[in-house]
Amino acid sequence: QSDQRVIIKLNIHVGNTSLVDQVEWDMSEKENNPEKFALKLCAELGLGGEFVTAIAYSIRGQISWHQRTYAFSEAPLPTVEMPFRPQSDSDQWSPFLETLTDAEMEKKIRDQDRNTRRMRRLANTTPGW
Repeated sequence: QSDQRVIIKLNIHVGNTSLVDQVEWDMSEKENNPEKFALKLCAELGLGGEFVTAIAYSIRGQISWHQRTYAFSEAPLPTVEMPFRPQSDSDQWSPFLETLTDAEMEKKIRDQDRNTRRMRRLANTTPGW
């Protein structure tokens, strides 16, 4: 298949800095490289080395999951008609960097852990997941 685009969601925390972003990733493009992408993204956003590793690791994990489930996907991404997104989509498709206090960071991580446990429970109790 020539177009195997998937959405990669980034929700990375290093120290008190939080990065939230999402990108379309074409799994059929052999030149796409999570490490090179992470290096470039971090250079553009002025983020340190720990972010590079965390971003690349997150991308690799999601690609692995998408490779296992892509054939079963009932709703592939629509064909690209125009290479640019409308301005109205910029909030959804732009990186969001936030510096949090220790308390805010703890709460964010706690909420994420809670959501992960909830999703895991749902996956374990829902037939066909």
